[in-house]
Amino acid sequence: MSTSIERSEEPPGGSIRHPPSSPVPDATDRTDRNSVDKPVLFISLVVVLALLLIGVLFPTGFSTVTTGILGGLVTNFGWAFVLSATGFVIFALFLAFSKYGRITLGKDGEKPEYSTISWIAMMFSAGMGIGLMFYGVTEPITHYLTPPIAGIEPGSEAAARESMNYTLFHWAIHPWAIYAVVGLALAYSAYRKGRGAGFSEAFTPLFRGRPTPKGLRAIDVFAIFATLFGSATSLGLGVLQINGGLTEVFGMGNSLGIQIGIIAVLTFCFVISAVSGISRGIKWLSNGNMILALALLFFLFVVGPTVFILELIPASAGSYLVNLPQMATRTGAFGGHEWLAAWTIFYWAWWVSWTPFVGSFLAKISRGRTIREFVIGVVAVPSVISVIWFSVWGGSALTAQNSGTDIAAANAESQESAMFALLAEHPLAAVTSVLVVILVAVFFISGADAASIVLGSLSSFGAAVPKRWLTILWGTLTGAVAAVLLSVGSLGALQTVTIIAAAPFVLIMIGLCIALMIDLARDPAVAGTRSRKASRRDEPVGIEAGQ
Repeated sequence: MSTSIERSEEPPGGSIRHPPSSPVPDATDRTDRNSVDKPVLFISLVVVLALLLIGVLFPTGFSTVTTGILGGLVTNFGWAFVLSATGFVIFALFLAFSKYGRITLGKDGEKPEYSTISWIAMMFSAGMGIGLMFYGVTEPITHYLTPPIAGIEPGSEAAARESMNYTLFHWAIHPWAIYAVVGLALAYSAYRKGRGAGFSEAFTPLFRGRPTPKGLRAIDVFAIFATLFGSATSLGLGVLQINGGLTEVFGMGNSLGIQIGIIAVLTFCFVISAVSGISRGIKWLSNGNMILALALLFFLFVVGPTVFILELIPASAGSYLVNLPQMATRTGAFGGHEWLAAWTIFYWAWWVSWTPFVGSFLAKISRGRTIREFVIGVVAVPSVISVIWFSVWGGSALTAQNSGTDIAAANAESQESAMFALLAEHPLAAVTSVLVVILVAVFFISGADAASIVLGSLSSFGAAVPKRWLTILWGTLTGAVAAVLLSVGSLGALQTVTIIAAAPFVLIMIGLCIALMIDLARDPAVAGTRSRKASRRDEPVGIEAGQ
């Protein structure tokens, strides 16, 4: 990121300077990594405060303008999101199963920093844990009654199948592959090549050993912007669901005062957790939350339509995989453009907007993993969990809807109420509703404290452990942004402007893929393999070899 930092790079000709056993110096050993990147920090703060001020002073106009821009973006460039999202899936799978898959994200022989269970728990909590809680019921039931494909009768068997197909399409392989591409590029650059963890550092191979242009640091400002506002929006949405759960169980009522109080408590909790570091606060919260989520899932599986869920899991997984090529290339050229813009293209844009945060965090917790292990862990494991999660929640919701419980009505009233409406039809509804509130809160805390650390890292040359005051600053600002925008009703506009601002990350991600391939082609491990193969080809064979 900073051109004053000495780089350990191959010369333009591509010769290797580092032996395979120790490819690079450790980036985290560099003392200047603990300094604050003042230009990036100050510019980011100015941009954040300016947009916050506009949203507060002109909420209606702000919402109107951003909605119009997003509409034009998904209408005119939806095809680009569709093609790029599928391209990232293909690229991630190629790296996992190619000769590059055995390369370690760190020094050769380096062991992973975290256990596999903790690694999976942390990636899941940061990636989309709170989203699964929010959409576990609402998305399947919405697609069931408003089918994604024209000509399918709402509430029919075909509608149920397409409902699960598209729900899994939006939450399984594609989003995690998008995250994996960014996380892999950043982790390789930081831990294998010894650069910083910032986005701009990962573009170094594109410049053939020349200093990275200072203008590229604008990418880090974009990353900070998307991370902060994405986290603030999630905090606002999570608070609405928590408030809905407390109202459902304790009759507290929905009010701005209560919601701001919840924001204050959650902000305090995730700032304390972030300051304690990844190895303590985030890891403990993620592990505990995964246990609670699995317990709730198992409870609903037992008291819900167990046999139907058991049938639905393989059926929905198989149908999803069979129809994946068609869904992955659907652009609306033959109709359904409005639905695609509202759902699939919007989701792809939303996941891309989250890549600065999730990708950076995945890189931070994945040192010592091989590329193959990283891709399989980041893409396959959460995808399998998503299949099970949506089969249990979605299957229970579809069964309840067909049995006379109007889950759709609760969903239409407010999406955060749909899950509580479903739980109300099963035993121990009060207990499980409280558990949902706790899960949403902890999912957000574990995600937001990770975001605070990432923000601190991005504004301090990719420091592995950013200064404590910087982490506190970004965490507090995240809570303040959420509170202010919730009070003026601009959360929807904020979500929209986050996606608009992060849309250029599609191009940034393509650049990351190119830079990563240049680096991988020069990697000592791959070069060593080629040399050994060439040596074996040059060895005499047959009679001349004494056989």
